[in-house]
Amino acid sequence: MSESTGLDDLFSFEEEPPARTGRARGGRARQAFRLLLTAAGVTAVVLVGLRAVGLQLSLGIVVAGVLAVLTVRRVTTALAPPPPPRGGARAPAGEEPGTYNWAARDALRAAINGWERPLDWSSGNPERFTERILPRLGELADERLRQRHGLTRESDPTRARALLGEPLWSFLDTPSRRPPSPRDLAAIVAELEKI
Repeated sequence: MSESTGLDDLFSFEEEPPARTGRARGGRARQAFRLLLTAAGVTAVVLVGLRAVGLQLSLGIVVAGVLAVLTVRRVTTALAPPPPPRGGARAPAGEEPGTYNWAARDALRAAINGWERPLDWSSGNPERFTERILPRLGELADERLRQRHGLTRESDPTRARALLGEPLWSFLDTPSRRPPSPRDLAAIVAELEKI
């Protein structure tokens, strides 16, 4: 190592340019030939079309126009973003942009709607809350108990009661006369998450 080499030089990384092969040069020549062949064909079609309608333009103007259009087309194709992934394809792993597409149909939105609509629908009606929401909360409690402790409220009620705690057990076991307030419901969900 020489004396003038610093830490920045040691830790910097520069990719080496890929080695050029004879095929790359042949590829460019082939592309240029295709471009000229396409330009000649389009020029001939344009000239025949113009003559058919009775117009005459200089050959140089037509060739320049066709080459300009083909060049612009080639540049815009090269600069175009990649096509979006197909519907069934998996998205590549990595960082997400941090935004959520609320218009998309996905499982997260379906789950949110699965709770949001019934909660809104039963907000002022205790019978609806007891019929729709309370069984779902009971299923969540049973699932959490099953995953974390290997039991359900039905299989081992005394141990489930101890794990759930008395407020959550009585809420799930005896239906309330009125639906809980959003604050009470948040406390119930927090207790469920603690299981």
